Amino acid sequence: MADPIVHRIAEAKGNSVLADQLIRDYLPFIRSQVAKLNSDGTDGDELSIAMIGFHEAIESYQSDRGAFLSYASVVMKNRMIDYYRSEARHQTVSLSTPIHGDDLTLEDSLEDDNHHAETFENRTATEAEIKELSAQLNDFGLSLTDIADDTPKQERTLTAAQTVLQYVREHPDIIQTLLRTKKLPIKAIVEGTGVNKKILERHRKYLMALMIIFSNGYEIIRDHIGLTFIKEGGVRQ
Repeated sequence: MADPIVHRIAEAKGNSVLADQLIRDYLPFIRSQVAKLNSDGTDGDELSIAMIGFHEAIESYQSDRGAFLSYASVVMKNRMIDYYRSEARHQTVSLSTPIHGDDLTLEDSLEDDNHHAETFENRTATEAEIKELSAQLNDFGLSLTDIADDTPKQERTLTAAQTVLQYVREHPDIIQTLLRTKKLPIKAIVEGTGVNKKILERHRKYLMALMIIFSNGYEIIRDHIGLTFIKEGGVRQ
């Protein structure tokens, strides 16, 4: 597997030593998820609950569940909600008590269908996907800034990018070559699409990023890119 964290997760399943190391390495991420539910600070109990949730995510993760950090974020959030509910049952704390220093109450955080919770989950999942994508792009010598600078600006080159993405999605062996060599297989793409070689070379970083995104379960980012292409009359989802 090309994604370093996914490879580590596979090795950590059932291996407490590797799982603990993974938790330690991602402790800043775990703390950040706790802080988003409780801006007043991260106490030991909350952090422990979140770490347990992260470990549960390691053991239960499957690639068809999307990007790992997005998945882990949801698991940790659910465990902390269960924790807050349990605490509320055993204490006299009112569910209407503000917990974030503003108008948001504990009850707001616990209701799964509440708009605030939905917004929080979507934002958290998006941030996690971006963080995980950034880490994987780094493995390919790419960065989010590089991609932004390399994005096609003209309609002709955007159409060419759409053509390439559609082709490689229909020919996964092209993507596998990229993941194996960490280089854009320009010759194979030119032969398969007829897109000008100079366009591929000029927008190499952008095209590599698209191929990585559409091959590694980045559902939120992928949907955004796909919807953009559809709006322009391009790639099918």
